[in-house]
Amino acid sequence: MARAALRLGDRALALLVLVSVALLPLVSSDDGHKHCEGVVRGWADSSTGRVKDGDKLSLKDLLFFLHIPRTGGRTYFHCFLKKLYTNAQECPRSYDKLRFDPSHPDCKLVVSHDDYSLTSKLPRERTSVVTILRNPVDRVFSTYEFSVEVAARFLVHPNLTSAKLMTTRVLKKSRAVSTLDISPWKYLVPWMREDLFSRRDARGIDKVHSSKKVNAYDVEDMVMPLHQYINDPVAHEIIHNGATFQITGLTNNSYFDGAHEVRHCARKHPDLGRIVLEVAKNRLDQMLYVGLTEDHEESARLFAHMVGAQVLLQSGTLSLDLKEDLHSETDSHPSMVEPGDEEASEHLNNTHGWQNNEALNSTSDEQGKGNMTVGKLMEAYETCIAKLRKSQSSRRKISLKKVEEANFSKEARKLVPEAILKQIISLNSLDMELYDHAKKIFTQEHLMLKAQQSMAGQHRQLAEQEEGWIGTMCSDGTCSPWVVVLLGLGITTILVLATLAVTTRKRTSKLKV
Repeated sequence: MARAALRLGDRALALLVLVSVALLPLVSSDDGHKHCEGVVRGWADSSTGRVKDGDKLSLKDLLFFLHIPRTGGRTYFHCFLKKLYTNAQECPRSYDKLRFDPSHPDCKLVVSHDDYSLTSKLPRERTSVVTILRNPVDRVFSTYEFSVEVAARFLVHPNLTSAKLMTTRVLKKSRAVSTLDISPWKYLVPWMREDLFSRRDARGIDKVHSSKKVNAYDVEDMVMPLHQYINDPVAHEIIHNGATFQITGLTNNSYFDGAHEVRHCARKHPDLGRIVLEVAKNRLDQMLYVGLTEDHEESARLFAHMVGAQVLLQSGTLSLDLKEDLHSETDSHPSMVEPGDEEASEHLNNTHGWQNNEALNSTSDEQGKGNMTVGKLMEAYETCIAKLRKSQSSRRKISLKKVEEANFSKEARKLVPEAILKQIISLNSLDMELYDHAKKIFTQEHLMLKAQQSMAGQHRQLAEQEEGWIGTMCSDGTCSPWVVVLLGLGITTILVLATLAVTTRKRTSKLKV
């Protein structure tokens, strides 16, 4: 009996141990969530802060262009900002924190792939922030394509070791900014480069390419397929929800020491990711300008009016020619880049830098060359972007020559299976919602510009009416002496009558007393 009771007790104890072990992950998970919640909420509380709407719309002393990769930001830098700011007004040349020096006292422009945490190094109360967002699915496609394009340039070398040695030697001799210095490409390109060489070694360099039609995003014997790319830990760490983490200052390139932990908690617990998303939305709400890659033409026009006009006004080079600068909603710009092509003018660097690019050198600073209008700024932008598009098209063709079956295009994207597209959307759920929020802000910006143009149009109409009244009395911009005399007599008569009326009123009031 005692033995039976003992065996029963042992079984009960064993069962209790099993239950405890089974529940342990749940308890640990709960504790992990509580810890993460404290970390994320603490960060969010320290990150909140609003500015007055009036302050938000006014360009401050320093402009920080927060460049989210693959949104067309390089076109804005070379075709807008390089025409609005002199070289002396740019902060020490940088595209990420490896080279950034905030000590320059007089700089007025920062353009960087650094995330929002860079503002901790800037005079925040005197800094305006602008950015551009892109549909997250297209941004992932473009990130993949550019990773392959830049990495494929190294395939001219016989092996990976040779490519690395040559790159190291060139970078030591040159002071130019390299793609391999810039986040996120300093992580993504070496990763893709190593993969390209391993696949080339496996298939043999002299393998004959297939002539049959293939999915450019699934050429497994040459390039890492897209489906493998988006599921790799590197993509989870750097690419997915990249816009949200960049705008909140939580990338792996952040100035905030706790960025990794906050980002890890947000990715692990979806409800905490929502907190990070709300901070990102709040940041967008406070920015001077938010553009959309997909609505490229209207974005450029809004940037020219909302940002460009203020820069020109501050520098004293703005000429307010309303007839030239006001555009109707039906205006078209045939030389503007079509949606989806704007990344063609981004990152026109070769393997070691941008300094040798002819199109970029032709976009040198033109500030101070006479009066500038918003309309002229847009014309210069269109000319510049056409050159950049042509240059990049040629560069891409040369870069992908060694992996020519990876013929990326908008048409090729249509062959990607629906399941992969849905997976990209799922992996970038925060960015998808943030992009929807950016579209609402963009609509508000458009309405504000429309209202400003309406007011400017009314002022112009009044001015034209005034000119018309004078024109009826004067011709060829001059008035005859008789007209001048008549105008003088009329004004004098009005003044005399007004004086008599006041004098009469005073005498009447004295008589009543």
